[in-house]
Amino acid sequence: MDINYSNIKITRQIILFNMVTLDNRFEGPNGEIDWHNVDDEFNRFTAEQFETVDTLLFGRKTYQLMESFWPTKQAKEQSPVIAALMSNTEKIVCSKTLGNVDWSNSRLVTNIKEELLNLKNKQGKDIMIFGSADLSKTLIKLGMIDELRLMVNPVVLGKGKPFFRGIKGQLNLHLLKVRMFNSGNILLYYKPLYK
Repeated sequence: MDINYSNIKITRQIILFNMVTLDNRFEGPNGEIDWHNVDDEFNRFTAEQFETVDTLLFGRKTYQLMESFWPTKQAKEQSPVIAALMSNTEKIVCSKTLGNVDWSNSRLVTNIKEELLNLKNKQGKDIMIFGSADLSKTLIKLGMIDELRLMVNPVVLGKGKPFFRGIKGQLNLHLLKVRMFNSGNILLYYKPLYK
């Protein structure tokens, strides 16, 4: 089913947040994310982001990664505030291969376009994607990402998976603002300029 987005008033934004390296990798060649530059300042920033968000979007891989850590005792001891936010926030899992989702406040959807159109038109706070490179690519192709927040970590992997792999054609971005962190991370806020 094709949906015409031009006549629809959007009330919520879909915001994509991801950690990337200086050479645009979102994970190492074997899925490593041990290069993430995370400290107390980053955790405070993460809690700030949740103030404007009430729904999280995940693809299958990222959902399974998050579910394997955030509900655990270790996560609750290391980052109690973030662990509680992750568990208590509504989570939409976009997958055609998962049979079910068990993490609290999670639900599975298979028709991404229709679901996100409905979500964007409901009252509420913004919707955020953490990671989920394949889902992000799909939503960029659909023109449904309203803002990109890329946290550039001061590291070069030299190999691994590029975040924007599979994006065909040119996607222009308008820089909205920049935020620098004491750790050396730089957060770039962009608005996609879809053609």
